Amino acid sequence: MPVPLTTHLTSLSTPRPYSAATQHAFLTAAGTGTLPPALLSLYLSQDRIYAAHAYPRFLGHLLTHVPFSSRHALDSPEERLHGEIVDVLSGALQNVRREVGLFAEVERVHDLPPFAQWRERKATRDYTAEMARVGALGTLEDGLIFLWAMERVYLDAWTYVKSLLSNATGSVLPAIRQLAENWSCSAFVEFVEVLEGLVNRLSIVPGSPAYLRAEEIWLRVLELEEAFWPVGGEEMGMLSL
Repeated sequence: MPVPLTTHLTSLSTPRPYSAATQHAFLTAAGTGTLPPALLSLYLSQDRIYAAHAYPRFLGHLLTHVPFSSRHALDSPEERLHGEIVDVLSGALQNVRREVGLFAEVERVHDLPPFAQWRERKATRDYTAEMARVGALGTLEDGLIFLWAMERVYLDAWTYVKSLLSNATGSVLPAIRQLAENWSCSAFVEFVEVLEGLVNRLSIVPGSPAYLRAEEIWLRVLELEEAFWPVGGEEMGMLSL
């Protein structure tokens, strides 16, 4: 039996270890309660840009790539798969809109430094630019692989944070607990599993151009995810002028 594409991708040797993206120093500090409130605020301000602006545009591009055709009968395998993809993407859009509201809630309830005071990081621009490029110029398959890769890494990262919280203390812990619960909950796990199932049903043949692009996408997402976590002290130079 062929190895599922997602299994192949996660088994690839990478220039940087997978843990560089999923167990970054920012995440360790978050899980142990030593993360400065300003650094958490900076991170969430960047994640809000990703969620409120880049992610909906990315999903919109993917929806335009779904190859509906009048030649496919309503009960055909192609039509069912395309409908399933639309359902997943539309659900993802609804979820990310709720998440944008979560950012505002966390900022207000936990009295974090205001998100509006931060400038956009280069890592944020790089990530959102790559999403725009893949969404506009890539295939539907490329986009679904990119989407799964982003969400898989994010799930693993915040699951790691949650695993550290039991003995943690610190002023940011209530906010971190809320975020870790949101990004490691059973609904999010199920969403990532659904994406994984879609990716593994794309009939991408080993060695094909689409297969090689999938490997490139996985490696690029790992780079982008690692860079997206801010480093300690970075907040000192990121205030808006």
